[in-house]
Amino acid sequence: MNDYRLIVGTRKGLFVFERDDERPGRWRQAALHFIGEPVTSALVDPRDGTLYAALNLGHFGVKLHRLPAGASEWEPCASPAYPQQPEAEAPAGGGGTAPADGQGTPASEPLWSLEQIWTLEPGGADEPGTLWAGTIPGGLFRSDDRGETWTLNRALWDRPERREWGGGGYDHAGIHSVLVDPRDSEHVTIGVSSGGVWQTRDGGDTWRPSSKGMQADYMPPERREEENAQDPHRVVQCLAAPDMLWTQHHCAIFRSTDGGERWTRVEAQPSNFGFAAAVHPRDPDTAWFVPAVKDACRLPVDGRFVVTRTRDGGRTFEAFSEGLPAAPAYDLVYRHGLAIDGSGTHLAMGSTTGGLWTSDDAGESWHELSSHLPPIYHVSFA
Repeated sequence: MNDYRLIVGTRKGLFVFERDDERPGRWRQAALHFIGEPVTSALVDPRDGTLYAALNLGHFGVKLHRLPAGASEWEPCASPAYPQQPEAEAPAGGGGTAPADGQGTPASEPLWSLEQIWTLEPGGADEPGTLWAGTIPGGLFRSDDRGETWTLNRALWDRPERREWGGGGYDHAGIHSVLVDPRDSEHVTIGVSSGGVWQTRDGGDTWRPSSKGMQADYMPPERREEENAQDPHRVVQCLAAPDMLWTQHHCAIFRSTDGGERWTRVEAQPSNFGFAAAVHPRDPDTAWFVPAVKDACRLPVDGRFVVTRTRDGGRTFEAFSEGLPAAPAYDLVYRHGLAIDGSGTHLAMGSTTGGLWTSDDAGESWHELSSHLPPIYHVSFA
């Protein structure tokens, strides 16, 4: 196996699993960090082995920590910080999400305050120390010193279209996917919920929407194909063929074969709805999804928890459930709850009900690591 650690971010801590040498094909829990604290995102930087963890501590704010390779003590990093909101944009009641009593600023108002780090991604192989952070409320930050300092990408933040971005599962828009082209570190693709797919080819100096062909069925007919109205839930890229992109969208699965210039709708069974997506690192026609009933009833379809796989670019799908909970099941898999390793054979998946599974045969069967972890936000191989 290419990857020997499994990083699992949960509502109550960061779990690290390692291969169990005494039981081939099995894993054992090796470490638990930040016990009791919500870990919204994690990253093992493939360039130097540093482990990063983003925490959302509510009243105490968003915190970021790093653990250098070989070290035993975590180091605090700076958290991304938004500049002061201009008076011209400030909502009349003072910014922020409406409180529980329903009084205050509507959630649709622009927000200039960090709510959550939703994803952490490394820069290119030629950019040591560069990190990207996608956040709620829809801001993209860059660090060139391993998280010591962060800069808001104003070229994207100042786009007039941003004011039309809306929240999906959260009250405010958020950037959940950041894809750095392995051929060109200045070519970056992001996914925004709900603001579509965007791309830069100059390292973030300029941006353009890249959602043509997507269809937002929840919009009025005349607006369904608006690029800025799309809600991609997760965008993934084939490392060996970076022009091949997949997204699990709120309304369907979409695929692009030209680097996001145009997207094609893919019809899947038992559902077109879901959050997670993974693509084979070498075969762009092979991808995995976790279907669910959408909107008001976010559960597995008919209570049957399955992982679906296509190996022909979305023309057909297979559904696999061996080793997963029997119906009726209530597991939901978040955007970052499905991961594939560098070999394209091993997968890991974590659910909102604390189930954690791995597969050693490309998703055809699954082995349960735990059924009682806290709700899982993030899984990744390292």
